[in-house]
Amino acid sequence: MRIKWLGHACFKITSKNGIRIVTDPFDDNVGYKLPKVSCDIVTTSHNHYDHNFTDCLSGDYTIVNKVGNFYIKNIAIRGVHTYHDEEQGAKRGDNIVYVFDVDGKKVCHLGDLGHRLTKAQIEMIGDVDVLLIPVGGVYTIDAEAARDVCESLNAKVIIPMHYKTKPLKFELNSVDKFLEYYPYTKLDKPFIEITEDMLKERHIYVLHYE
Repeated sequence: MRIKWLGHACFKITSKNGIRIVTDPFDDNVGYKLPKVSCDIVTTSHNHYDHNFTDCLSGDYTIVNKVGNFYIKNIAIRGVHTYHDEEQGAKRGDNIVYVFDVDGKKVCHLGDLGHRLTKAQIEMIGDVDVLLIPVGGVYTIDAEAARDVCESLNAKVIIPMHYKTKPLKFELNSVDKFLEYYPYTKLDKPFIEITEDMLKERHIYVLHYE
């Protein structure tokens, strides 16, 4: 499996059979280059402009934008209801966490999760192998809460997202605080190939924005 960071909370996940999943595509107000890629499946965690702009994508793709269990092109997907804030959605609304079964590994994209997970949510999500997690605070969980989420989901490969970078047009915290909690590797490329060896211990991989 290859995971490529397209900026913000947008990733392209490609299975060994070539099925391509895109998460939370954004429009041209965010600051990153539009994720103009072809795909088979698109998930959107909530209806904000920096997470739901599917018009930039190409291909005969299926959009998943709700809670539930789905099976699309041999990929099992589970959408779990959460919130965009710590007040049960009163400030920013709902958020959907997606868990993908790709090449026998569980990949979890947390969207704009705004709170620590409840016991029930943890059980619905289950243990994950690869966790795509917001760490920039302000509109989502911050570094400290992100650490707690990593522990609760028993994640091994951790890829931070939704944090301040030079291209981003609005203010978030940087990734630096989150990097204090676990061993980490800063890659000089925007993608990573997930191997079995990576799943033996908890480690952060910071992908480079292209």
